[in-house]
Amino acid sequence: MNELKILALDTATEACSAALQVGESIYARWEEAPRDHTKKILPMVQALLDEAGITLSELDAIAFGRGPGSFTGVRIGVGVAQGLAFGAGVPLIGISTLAAMAQGAHRLEGAERVVSAIDARMGEIYIGRYLLQDGLMVLDGEERVTAPEAVAQEETLSGLWFSTGTGFETYADLLNGLADDLRPCPAARLPAAQDMLPLAKAAWLAGRAVAPEQATPVYLRDKVTWKKLPGRE
Repeated sequence: MNELKILALDTATEACSAALQVGESIYARWEEAPRDHTKKILPMVQALLDEAGITLSELDAIAFGRGPGSFTGVRIGVGVAQGLAFGAGVPLIGISTLAAMAQGAHRLEGAERVVSAIDARMGEIYIGRYLLQDGLMVLDGEERVTAPEAVAQEETLSGLWFSTGTGFETYADLLNGLADDLRPCPAARLPAAQDMLPLAKAAWLAGRAVAPEQATPVYLRDKVTWKKLPGRE
C-alpha cells in the first residue's frame, strides 16, 4: 500500500494552520493571525508541499476545520479546501474544530478526557466533551452552542478532565467548576491542523471522505445568516 498523504487546513478561529502527513512524516505550520487567514493559508499549504516534495494531485484527501468557530473563518476554510480539492481531484474530510482542540490536549498533555469550549460571542460558547478511544478523541454527547451559565448549572463531571479553548478564558469564573478536577491546557487553546491529521486518517480509513461539493461547514448556531446592509440588494 502506498503511503497515505493527507493535507489538513484550518482557519475557523484566530489561528491559521496547515499540516501534511505523508506516511509517518508530519509537516506543520501554525500562526495566530486573526485577520490574515486569506493571505496566509495558501502560502502555508505550498510550503508544506514543497517541504515534503509532493504535489496536490498526489494527495489522497484534504481535511478542513469544519467549525464551529468564526462564521467568516469557517467559510474561508471550506472555500479554500474545496478549491484545492477540485483542482487536485481529491475528496474532502471535515473535522470538528472542538475535536481538534481536544486531540491537541491529548498530544500535548496526554489528556484522556477533555472539554473544549470556544467563545462564540453574544454571551455564548461552543462546547463539547471528548473521551480518548484508541488514540483518538471521540465526542461524548453532542457539540452545542449555549450560554456558559447553563453549562455551569449542569452536573459536575467526576474525575480528572482537561479544559481548553477561548471559552474557558472568557468565562473562567463560570466554567472552572465544571469538573471536580479540571486542569487547563492553554497550549491547545486554539485548534491546530496537525491535530486534525489523526482524526482525518481514521475518517479516511472508515470511508468518510466526501466529494468537494458535498463538504459542509458546521456553525451550530442556527441563527447565523447573512444580513443585507441598508440600501443594498
